[in-house]
Parts: sequence; C-alpha cells; structure tokens
Amino acid sequence: MSMTTKIMIDGKEVPFKASAAIPRIYRIKFHRDIYKDLDTLSKAVGDGNEESSHLDMFSLEMFENIAYIMAKHADPSIPDTPEEWLDEFSTFSIYQVLPEIIKLWGLNVETQVESKKNFMELTAR
Repeated sequence: MSMTTKIMIDGKEVPFKASAAIPRIYRIKFHRDIYKDLDTLSKAVGDGNEESSHLDMFSLEMFENIAYIMAKHADPSIPDTPEEWLDEFSTFSIYQVLPEIIKLWGLNVETQVESKKNFMELTAR
C-alpha cells in the first residue's frame, strides 16, 4: 500500500508518493540507504530553524534526491534527473518540504507495520 500527498512548492502543487518500493528505487538510483539519509537529514535540520540547523551541501543533495525519488514515484512524467526536475522551480525550501516528506514517509511506514501486524494475527488463527 502506498501513501501520497501534495506539497506546495514555488506556487505549484507537487505530488509525492511513499511506498515499500521507495528504498529500493533510491538505493538503485543513488546507491544509498534512504532510512539512514532521512535520519541524518532530520537530525541536521533540527527544529526547522535555518539559523540553528546543521545542513551542509551533501545534506542538501540528499534531500533533493529523496524529494525527487518520491515525486518521480508519484508522477512518472517528471524529468529523469533531479537536476532537470529541480530546474522547474525557482525556489525549493528544505525547511518547507522536508518535514512534509518525513511525515509522509512516517505514515507509510506506520501503515506497512500495521498491515504486517494484521496479517500475522490472521495467519496465527
């Protein structure tokens, strides 16, 4: 089961999708672990205050890659590279978008855990 949401970016509603396929797609495309990267990003961004965050250029790139994968998963018609996709926007704030992506991912993981729990209860009967 997947979860979708739309996030307003640069005056445009952009769909994002989270599903069990995202970790695999991310790993294949970027050779990285999305779980570790999301954890690193949420620690770096802290309370969402630009002055107190600890974001470096690598963190920003991780964020852009995660956002791109989840947007591409929701809308396969978007460009085939993060650079081409990001070029569609004049502004793209990590402080606005990252909390929404983390929330979407959390809801997706919660749904997967609940589905697995229900399945295990049914098979135990």
